[in-house]
Amino acid sequence: MAETHVLFVEDDDVIREATQLALERDGFAVTAMPDGLAGLEAFRANKPDIALLDVMLPGLDGVSLCRRIRDESTVPVIMLSARADSIDVVLGLEAGADDYVTKPFDGAVLVARIRAVLRRFGHAGGVTGDTDAPGERGVLTFGDLEVDTEGMEVRRDGRPVGLTPTEMRLLLEFSSAPGTVLSRDKLLERVWDYGWGGDTRVVDVHVQRLRTKIGQDRIETVRGFGYKLKA
Repeated sequence: MAETHVLFVEDDDVIREATQLALERDGFAVTAMPDGLAGLEAFRANKPDIALLDVMLPGLDGVSLCRRIRDESTVPVIMLSARADSIDVVLGLEAGADDYVTKPFDGAVLVARIRAVLRRFGHAGGVTGDTDAPGERGVLTFGDLEVDTEGMEVRRDGRPVGLTPTEMRLLLEFSSAPGTVLSRDKLLERVWDYGWGGDTRVVDVHVQRLRTKIGQDRIETVRGFGYKLKA
């Protein structure tokens, strides 16, 4: 099996070199870059399976780099942020990141998070579906919204809707139980593969991104409990 290729963009030399060595010991192939512009060039040249981006980068900051990557690809992106309560976390998620890890991080935690993201993407390189995705097989219809759970496609008013794999998996969770309230913790467990408590901002931002694509009123907030797809 081919090695999973990680693009790691970090301007701190010590962190970059130590993390690269740790990832390589765990069997990953790593391309490490010191700034955002070099990272963008490396992304286009190497087509990695996953990108790890520090938020604070010279040349092109991590949020802008994530946005540029997302304009061209659905490859999974994990942001690295020095502060868990920073607005940078939300900005990174809004730019299209799938998850984030707070610095300083434990190498084992980072590897576990990378593998969790790759599992839910259903690939170790470019496949954007998940063969174990929840939901009844076939086409599910909710008003003008159609969810093809076999072809992993979504249409609204007959027109294709472009979703990232994380957004698709989130929609599949909702469409498998329309009208049922799903808590943020349950969504973190099912979509993000968190076997431990995670930051529910990840869920909130992805729900908002999904709403902008399938309709703002399609997913209802149930205050104090979670979210549900309107049947």
